[in-house]
Amino acid sequence: MKTSLLCAAAFGALSLASVHAFAQPAPTEASLQPKYGTWGFDASGEDRSIKPGDDFFAFADGTYNTTLKIPADHTRFGSFDVLGDLSEARVHLILDEAAAKVSTEAPTTVEGKVGAAYKAFMDEARVESLGQKPLARDLAEVNAVKTRGELAYIMGKAAGGVQASLFGVGIQPDDKDPNRYLIEIGQDGLGLPDRDYYLTPQFAAKKAAYEVYVGKMLGLIGWTDPQAAAKAVVDYETKVAEASWSKAQMRDPDAVYNPVTVAELQQLAPGFEWADLMKGAQLGAETHVVIDAKSAFPKLAAVYAATPLSTLKAWEAFRIADTSAAYLPKVFVDTRFDFRGKVLTGQEINRPRWKRGVRAANTQLGEAIGEVYTARYFPPESKAQMEALIGNLKVALGHRIENLEWMSPETKAEALKKLANYDVQVGYPKKWRDYSALDIRTDDLFGNVQRSQAFEWAYQRNRLHNPVDKDEWLMTPQTVNAYNNPDFNEVVFPAAILQPPFFNPTADPAVNYGAIGAVIGHEMTHGFDDQGRKYDSSGRLRDWWTAKDGKDFDARADKLGASYEKIDILPGAHINGKLTMGENIADLGGLLTALDAYHASLNGKPAPVIDGLTGDQRFFLGFAQIWRGKSRDDALRQQMVSDPHSPEKARIDGVVPNLDAWYRAFDVKPGDKLYRTPDERTRIW
Repeated sequence: MKTSLLCAAAFGALSLASVHAFAQPAPTEASLQPKYGTWGFDASGEDRSIKPGDDFFAFADGTYNTTLKIPADHTRFGSFDVLGDLSEARVHLILDEAAAKVSTEAPTTVEGKVGAAYKAFMDEARVESLGQKPLARDLAEVNAVKTRGELAYIMGKAAGGVQASLFGVGIQPDDKDPNRYLIEIGQDGLGLPDRDYYLTPQFAAKKAAYEVYVGKMLGLIGWTDPQAAAKAVVDYETKVAEASWSKAQMRDPDAVYNPVTVAELQQLAPGFEWADLMKGAQLGAETHVVIDAKSAFPKLAAVYAATPLSTLKAWEAFRIADTSAAYLPKVFVDTRFDFRGKVLTGQEINRPRWKRGVRAANTQLGEAIGEVYTARYFPPESKAQMEALIGNLKVALGHRIENLEWMSPETKAEALKKLANYDVQVGYPKKWRDYSALDIRTDDLFGNVQRSQAFEWAYQRNRLHNPVDKDEWLMTPQTVNAYNNPDFNEVVFPAAILQPPFFNPTADPAVNYGAIGAVIGHEMTHGFDDQGRKYDSSGRLRDWWTAKDGKDFDARADKLGASYEKIDILPGAHINGKLTMGENIADLGGLLTALDAYHASLNGKPAPVIDGLTGDQRFFLGFAQIWRGKSRDDALRQQMVSDPHSPEKARIDGVVPNLDAWYRAFDVKPGDKLYRTPDERTRIW
């Protein structure tokens, strides 16, 4: 995905919950409201026994992290998850109210559809009574396959259904012409989180457990000789992993932009039936596509051609069951959770059914729920304050660009033009999605899932030859996150993240600048990170840098990446500096920009001292507070190989040693563990 996020799946990811967990009561909204001291910082979370120059993460958040017990149904917990739980509880209230008003099986109003979606999910008795009947049609289609072309057609249906594909099909703005849409085809096909799970010794036990899981799931759907089939499936996926590009390679927008015709693609990778894939995706009349990992495509197609059809059919059947398990009886849910929850991430128990219902409803009717959410929980004053803060950060970043010593005037002019053209959206989209054509029923959970996926894919297909809709959001307002979309040259801040500890209207300004200011700066800097910098002020992928400036930037970025790879996280697991480069640059640039904006907000006056702390000290503590939290070891190891975001500790201790003001604020000196000499500190933006 080209879009750069503040946080990815590692923060607030929802996993499948067990049917029998419904007995767990939902918390009240009031019980989830976070408290952050008298001026916006929770001083009780500090550990003053730690020198800030030795471990600022522990100094600012050590007591909180040490005493924190990760909830049994979470893989991690911290500031993002606090707000995630709050948003979840609020949506639950909205859904409960809507479900109570539903009086027909197939309501026609948006509120009725929202209620019906949740009501269908919560009808456990009906789910159990149906057993695996909802899968019958899709599995019968797989069983009936006689040729590889027929299977490629089924894979094409994955674009708008529960099927799986070796190659994913999507519709996105054209990187080289962001005013039009195009079809993208990308490498896919792995059931484990990353290719490293198949190819490196550290995940050998997980891979072995995966094979057992595949066998169990195939057994549940009545597949012949499920354990033998499972071994063949995992062997097949291992070959796919060997042929695939790494996630770090996939970050390069130039490398993954390869326009071809479908006929040319057939010549490039003749082992796969591309026309059938396109027909399955209901794109049979289209002739032009863009593919990503070009050198991998012939290898992946060759793996497909060399794998017995019986193995490919078993793989497809397993993936359909795996994807659909959340909407099937308890035995499917528990089997999936035992592997994907317990084994892969260390999660102790399944999430309550009501939480799963919230997730399902958000997936099906996210913006309809978001419209109610923002009306209730996002006051106009918060939107106005946030927009003013963004304006201050934009000015500060502009000054930073103007004063860069290493950048030429020519490149600066283009960078400033890009910044000036930033579209900033706050809270909720300018217009809401129309769900009137989506059929949602109270008595058809699996059908709701299928119809909502088909509805979304039809929406994507229908815009293919129409102008790009630059008002479209890629997240719902109730999502605790933020993002930068390079094709639209925009930054977006959903309502749910604009709450304490990120944005607190009553907090000391230093804390707000260190928290939400750093978030704003982070998303703005994404437009100038190692990949975002390749898009110009119109959102077009083109090189607008002088050759010298480009080399200087790369050298500085490599220096930053090398410093992250030295941070000690877990034995045998290290940060991948190339994979996390964009997020690390955004964290550094965001914090520098936020600090400048805070200083400018003082209008030349000294910051007040509060509780013995200077303004800069409170700024850095506010920044550290948004990253407090911890993860289970298995979840952390997964993050290290599959997520472009560094772990929480690195998002503090990898950043602050590069800021001269941090040294002054906390009297950090040579000999302290985080100390870096001035020439060792990375300076990019």
